[in-house]
Amino acid sequence: MKYLFTAAIVAASLIACNSNEDKTTESKEAGHDAHASTATTVEMPPMPEVPANAKVYFVNLKDGQTVTSPLKIEMGADNIKVDTAGTLRQASGHHHLLVDIDSIATESIVPPTDSLHHYHFGKAQTSAEIKLTPGKHTLVLQFADGLHRSYGSKLISKITVDVKQ
Repeated sequence: MKYLFTAAIVAASLIACNSNEDKTTESKEAGHDAHASTATTVEMPPMPEVPANAKVYFVNLKDGQTVTSPLKIEMGADNIKVDTAGTLRQASGHHHLLVDIDSIATESIVPPTDSLHHYHFGKAQTSAEIKLTPGKHTLVLQFADGLHRSYGSKLISKITVDVKQ
């Protein structure tokens, strides 16, 4: 009976951690921190191969475009599946949006959302609305595998936008 009670407590804890969903379009996932913190203590499986001709891109934005805030971002991916984070699957991953910072090196864990420079879309989101201050901003769409490891320069799209008031 003692083991059954302990198992129930562990299961409830895991469910509570994984059900912490932010209902806004800016994804903030508690699960991301858990993956990143255990990544250094557990031997990681190899990164999935990037399929031929796979690419990620901004659907609705072009480099040099003048925009207003809040800004709607639509993210696309060709020849690779947009999937939820947490499970490693071949030919899949999820989007991260980096604002005014460079891409993340291949196989490096992408840092958790900070709502200012990094947005994590581990629930397979392909659109979001973000707030940006007026001025020029660099937006980097960075794709990562199910364990939050960056595909690096193989799967990024980088543009600059000018935010007007």
